[in-house]
Amino acid sequence: MLYEHKVLTTQQIVELCYPTMRAANHRLLDLFKWRVVDRFQPFVSSGTAPMHYVLDIAGSVALAYEDGLDPKQLGYRHEDAIGIAHSLRLAHAVGVNGFFTALVALSQRPGARGRLTAWWSELRCGRLFGDMVRPDAYGRWREDGHQIEFFLEFDFGTEDLGKLGRKLHGYEKLATATGITTPVLVWLPTNRRETTARRALADALSELDRPALVPVATSASDVAGVAGVAGENNPAVGRWLPVSGPSSRQPGRLRLAELAHLWPHADPPAAAPSSTSLPAQQAPAELAAPDPLPPSPSTSRFRR
Repeated sequence: MLYEHKVLTTQQIVELCYPTMRAANHRLLDLFKWRVVDRFQPFVSSGTAPMHYVLDIAGSVALAYEDGLDPKQLGYRHEDAIGIAHSLRLAHAVGVNGFFTALVALSQRPGARGRLTAWWSELRCGRLFGDMVRPDAYGRWREDGHQIEFFLEFDFGTEDLGKLGRKLHGYEKLATATGITTPVLVWLPTNRRETTARRALADALSELDRPALVPVATSASDVAGVAGVAGENNPAVGRWLPVSGPSSRQPGRLRLAELAHLWPHADPPAAAPSSTSLPAQQAPAELAAPDPLPPSPSTSRFRR
């Protein structure tokens, strides 16, 4: 997951694969000592930032040999991995990854109805679709016999909204080329920002030749009714507001799974082609996208 998504905080790693923060910290300390992972703590003006983890040299070698590759073929460089600590896109990358680790955590709850079945990074999406569009991530959520594929546009409040709207032309071009309708979910930092963004997105949709090929829905971190520990960062709850033409009926805020009912043409049967079944335009040495959910616990474990 670190190779695919570059950086994860301790909390996000707990959401991915550990039962408690204590268990994660014990294991991460060992991995850090063995140089499987490296870590850093960004400076913040108030409070304390969480520890951030990236892949280290021993981790990249292990991944390469696991897939029968020469480590040099991965093109891993430690200075590039740890360099994200000083990147202006660090907060954006952490925000995107937190969106998906929240869905992974939901998938692992006892009696969970939904499951995240795919999660591609921005870099993987760029390699596959970059000549037309560069989403921040791709995901697929399955719940109650339905599934919805989606591209994520994670707005951090700094991007020009006109540019955000113009991206819909690329998504229309992609849908026309592939014959696959994939919704675009736009996550915004505040409800006020969402209101402004929706106007820009509606204007952009009205300019498309085939707007039905680009279903769009928005949400914000502070949406009323889902605030608090359980809902604030939960992408699956009833927080998504579809963007449609000015004369269309607004269905109100929907759960992630309900978008599949709203856009039935974007809910392909299991045997139908999906975005993940497109020909992989990837280098021979590229690792496959990891399963979002962790492997089942082994029946025999080493004990310390």
